[in-house]
Amino acid sequence: MKIISTFSILILLGFTVLGCELIINKFAFHPDNVNVIPADKLPHGIQEITISTKDKVKITSLYLPSSESDKLLIYFHGNAGNIYHRIPSLLKLSQLGVNVIGVSYRGYGKSDGDPSEEGIYLDGQAIFQYAVERMGFSKENIIIFGRSIGTTVAINTAQNKKIGGVILVTPLTSGKDQAKVGGLWAISSLAGNSFDNFTKIENIDSPLLVIHGTDDSVIPYSMGKKIFDKAKVKKEFVKIKGANHNNLHDVFEQEYWLPIIQFIKSL
Repeated sequence: MKIISTFSILILLGFTVLGCELIINKFAFHPDNVNVIPADKLPHGIQEITISTKDKVKITSLYLPSSESDKLLIYFHGNAGNIYHRIPSLLKLSQLGVNVIGVSYRGYGKSDGDPSEEGIYLDGQAIFQYAVERMGFSKENIIIFGRSIGTTVAINTAQNKKIGGVILVTPLTSGKDQAKVGGLWAISSLAGNSFDNFTKIENIDSPLLVIHGTDDSVIPYSMGKKIFDKAKVKKEFVKIKGANHNNLHDVFEQEYWLPIIQFIKSL
């Protein structure tokens, strides 16, 4: 997935070209709303749920229920493709015996609207509220999982809440820092406070697991370590030596999945 190399350029272009949010969104998000699976063709046990956000956008996500658990894991994916591409990961998480929602952001998959930073935060808030108020899950039994740019939604959603736990895979620190990674030091300040995980991580008040590969060429390993160090909660950091941004879950399957399994079972 091609998250931050173009994501860095997007932020800076957006702010230099009359602060145009449309340009930011064009480069930051790479949604696929074509390659989806019809509801009646989904793997057994997967359902679609459609809800409306605070700003009246309908988002369609995937729900994998478990009759054996009162815990729910909410999964926020990276910036490319759609939630249907993450079905193997959702099934893997479901096999742990927890309920799972794979969130489809606005403009992705079958969801309406167009993605933006503020928009995907509203999507995260809507899913969380729906899980508590409509599905009946207690906040203490909800685990929030973010991957790549999904860590920004995960942290924004989880902050200032007493929830079961937070899992962050390859988190970035901020849009400004990512611009510097892209070699644009001179104008990186124009990124403002976009995607500011580094500030918000202090607002997390739940057990935390952070996973990052040492050879990540998209979001540097150092960013994940900074996020971990800044957090003030009970926490665990998993360093996967030699892993890049997109091969954690398959090439390094055991190193990646085992700590996730252990973390969820410990909650």
